[in-house]
Amino acid sequence: MAHARKTTHSRKTSARKSTRRAAPKRWSQRVTKESDALDLKQGVFKLTSAKEIAASLKRSAEHSARRKTGAYRSALSMLTFYINRAGKTLPQTQRTRLEQAKVELKRAFGRE
Repeated sequence: MAHARKTTHSRKTSARKSTRRAAPKRWSQRVTKESDALDLKQGVFKLTSAKEIAASLKRSAEHSARRKTGAYRSALSMLTFYINRAGKTLPQTQRTRLEQAKVELKRAFGRE
């Protein structure tokens, strides 16, 4: 006679899932939209020119009421955050463009 074995593991797991709040799947996207960092123009990191990216970030940083620190620091932080969160999925051409945008941003704020 085969004896069916009951496991309590599945009940515990399902009970745990129902009481715990699920974390958002794309927390970095939520940070970009809702943080006190900057009000960014949509698609700013997809622009084709490093100068355009830097100019857009500078404009956003200077006009944002949501930032807590200086405009240069906020713009550079958001750019670095985007590069770091994209990680290995960021194509090399876009990574190079964004790294060049850091240099252009520094130049735009007169920090070279």
